[in-house]
Amino acid sequence: MDPLLPSFARDPGTASYYEDRAREYDEWYDGRGQFADRLREGWHGEVEELVALVKGLDPARTLDVACGTAYLTRHLRGDVVVGLDQSRTMVAVAQSRLPAGVAMTGDALDLPFADGAFDRVLTAHFYGHLPPDERFDLLAEARRVATELVVIDSAWRPGLEPEEWQVRVLNDGSSHRVFKRYLRPEQLAGEIDGEVLWSGTWFVAAVRR
Repeated sequence: MDPLLPSFARDPGTASYYEDRAREYDEWYDGRGQFADRLREGWHGEVEELVALVKGLDPARTLDVACGTAYLTRHLRGDVVVGLDQSRTMVAVAQSRLPAGVAMTGDALDLPFADGAFDRVLTAHFYGHLPPDERFDLLAEARRVATELVVIDSAWRPGLEPEEWQVRVLNDGSSHRVFKRYLRPEQLAGEIDGEVLWSGTWFVAAVRR
């Protein structure tokens, strides 16, 4: 990957990073491991609000794109809940949490589903990593397979760069470069041609119906 040109969903190095991170991914949500000593005022309360937001969505045939470990996916309601991720280990963890659903590997930018296969696409902490070309492809695919899109991501806060390259260190000490954006509520809603669904200090959510 050209270090000057952002890439995420199509970058092999990023895919390898998330495969290696799968078993420790939830430490970020739960404030465990290397996140235990981070000062994140209000974080745990907002995670609970985020879970409540997902639980409160109307029951629907839902596809969670880049579902990760299904930390949020498991709270979706509906007769059909499918989680998709490119990491095999993420998918294995996700499937263990979705006894009535399905987790599978696949390409988020070329979804292996027919037009209109779902009522809703949800994606959390994925959209905000994508450069413009990948965002365009994700939004087009989401529109193709479902009538509703819910995007959850990291909120911009004072002192943060709106977009940056980050160095991520895993528990094994390995370092990885990841492209990251922080989004204002109205910015996210405008980018997906939708409306603000929820916003806090740490997270933001928007919906396109």
